[in-house]
Amino acid sequence: MISSLGDLLAGATLGYMTDTLELLPGLMILIPPAIGMRGNIFGALGSRLGTAMHMGTFEVSFRPRSILRQNMESSLILTLIMSLLMGILAKVVADLFGATSTSMQDFVFISVLGGVLAGLVLFVINVIVARTGFERNWDVDNISAPLITAAGDIITLPMLFLAAIIVLGSPALLIDIFFALFIAATLAFTILLIRKGQKEVKRVVRHSFPVLALCMALDLVAGLTIDHQLESLVALPALLVLIPPFLEDANALGGILTSRFSTLLHMGQMDPVGVPGTAARENFAITYVFALWVFTLVGVSSYAVAWLMGLDSPPLWDMVVLTLVAGLITVTTLNIIAYYVAVVTYRMNLDPDDHSIPLTSSAVDMIGSFALIGVILLMGLG
Repeated sequence: MISSLGDLLAGATLGYMTDTLELLPGLMILIPPAIGMRGNIFGALGSRLGTAMHMGTFEVSFRPRSILRQNMESSLILTLIMSLLMGILAKVVADLFGATSTSMQDFVFISVLGGVLAGLVLFVINVIVARTGFERNWDVDNISAPLITAAGDIITLPMLFLAAIIVLGSPALLIDIFFALFIAATLAFTILLIRKGQKEVKRVVRHSFPVLALCMALDLVAGLTIDHQLESLVALPALLVLIPPFLEDANALGGILTSRFSTLLHMGQMDPVGVPGTAARENFAITYVFALWVFTLVGVSSYAVAWLMGLDSPPLWDMVVLTLVAGLITVTTLNIIAYYVAVVTYRMNLDPDDHSIPLTSSAVDMIGSFALIGVILLMGLG
């Protein structure tokens, strides 16, 4: 519920961004990976902190070798590195597939500035959730994923919007200078990490980077898919309002599921076998139950927000059918991916907290985009 309502604010922001999307062609390619990366990095952070609580190793401390401090450092350096790489690859993907796009300097400026600002805010939120959950003995696995997912949307889109407005109002020379500064800062922090970083910080960054790079590629495909239908979506802006809550509610369900699988594997309560056992199937069923009312709510609430904003929209019934059909397709795939990603990473002695959530989240973004755009076209809405 919290995730759905929060993501509507992100959808409303995207609905208002139609002019900016037209003035900065290709920007839509960047939006899914930017949002997804915040969820991947800070969702995995929440899962690691939740696991530390279950194992009794968590403490509310920012000492240099504390779990909280090391997770803070690893999350922020990953945010900087991945934001720079994301801006560069967004331009490359746009050119490779013949999509009209703005300059690489613009992409990098928007990605890095928007990403770092959003990352700082999300880290504070993650710490507050972890500390409150620790003090009140909450199950953080069921709380952090939807909250961080919703917060990631609410915060990331306005930050990207702010960065885009700065680009539109600034001389090209200033953007070029910041482009060079962002590259220099990323290289400097990376070298500092290699030379003087704590062991756990290096481990998280080393294990997370390849997975996050793969996730970025999947999210860029999602962005490209939506960008190709941007003209139709702008004609019915309610569909733009729908995109963030649809994708991120699917991610919230995936975050809860993968966090639970991660904890069950760590605690020895679920066996990493080829055929899902009773514990896994029970979690699948719970996810379907949540999906039915969550995606119904997404359709109804997106229609209501579009109506209040005076945006053109398909009929209410079409919005509900669209979200339910596309949502159930996405969740069916999500259940399969979440289980086998968790099992494979566990068997390979990789930390499921660093891999399960990012891989599942980005796969959901890509599959959810395909499902959403596919159902839109089948229903004749685009």
